[in-house]
Amino acid sequence: MPGPLSGIRIFDMTRILAGPTATQILADLGADVIKIERPGTGDDVRAWGPPYLKDKGGRDQPRESVYFNAANRNKRSITLNLASPEGQALALKLIARSDVLFENYKTGDLAKYGLSYAQLKDRFPRLVYCSLTGFGQTGPYAERAGFDLVVQGMGGIMSITGPDGGEPAKVGVGIADVMTGMYSNIAILAALRHRDATGRGQHIDMALLDCQVAWLINEGMNYLHTGRIPKAWGTAHATIVPYRAYPTSDGHFILAVGNDRQFRAFCTFAGEPALADDPRFLTNALRVANRADCDAAVTALTARHPSDYWIEGLSKRSVPCGPVNTIDKVFANPQVKARNMVVEIPHTASGKPERYIASPIKLSETPVEYRRGAPMVGEHTEEVLGELLGMGQDAVAKLREQGVV
Repeated sequence: MPGPLSGIRIFDMTRILAGPTATQILADLGADVIKIERPGTGDDVRAWGPPYLKDKGGRDQPRESVYFNAANRNKRSITLNLASPEGQALALKLIARSDVLFENYKTGDLAKYGLSYAQLKDRFPRLVYCSLTGFGQTGPYAERAGFDLVVQGMGGIMSITGPDGGEPAKVGVGIADVMTGMYSNIAILAALRHRDATGRGQHIDMALLDCQVAWLINEGMNYLHTGRIPKAWGTAHATIVPYRAYPTSDGHFILAVGNDRQFRAFCTFAGEPALADDPRFLTNALRVANRADCDAAVTALTARHPSDYWIEGLSKRSVPCGPVNTIDKVFANPQVKARNMVVEIPHTASGKPERYIASPIKLSETPVEYRRGAPMVGEHTEEVLGELLGMGQDAVAKLREQGVV
């Protein structure tokens, strides 16, 4: 059955992580994502390894990084030299056949190719045009280049990540990139709905910094309402106690007590029911006020037994808890396996199925389909130009000789 976005075509001019992550989600849902890459080199992330995919002989392919494959499945890749008039003309013909143009060039860069929103909006009034940059199309930083690490630092998340009193710590993955991609997709789907209702496309201005500020969520709101600057808590929570990784006799486990009933259930299972009646710990507000004492009391209990003891026993009593897994244990987890969070998709380079992290989206009527692995540079140039523009092999070969594709 066709995906829910079947029939939607994305002219994808994004690279690195934020845009490609977003367009992969759209592709998983059935959109025809045509990834535009530079002839020869393609997306910069293709070289961000090791590790790399192997060829059919088992050798590393230095232009096929695993990083690239993490965010580009289900897409078709064509090469296009946008610096050439011929490349720009081809781009315009393909945009005419597209619903969405998604780009993450520096603010103003596409104007020199005749591909800015202002230059296209009258010619293609139904086009949804999404620009994703570090700092947006306006403001004093609009022309700056933005990268995930820079934005994690500037946007405050590094100041509340890591141990209390430790050095600034980033989130372990490019979370500012990924979250901006998520917000971008919501905006694109909203704009497509508006387009379908009115016939009018629009410009979407997405910025890494804006999105990073938006997902400060409760910590950002705490500051706005109190004026107190939040700090890093390690694995602890600013307004919930006990809620962190606690030591056990063989490591650590997560205990996330969300209400007073759960705290009482923990104390009872731990063999210290009277602890729940301690006047310092009767309510969450009191436990927060007496954080150090509460954490010390809980730590004295959790250190008596191994992690599995606590996880198995507390789970049966509806007390939120869990392990601190390394990545290998994540993919070995029976729940992760039951949810089919790893899929195998054939890849052109290796000639065999490669493992991918699956989409978390579970739709009952239009499930995600895995049509193809991440493309090689320009793998679908002839296919796309032939299918959409009626160009034959000889015409494409001539463009390739001229350096246009």
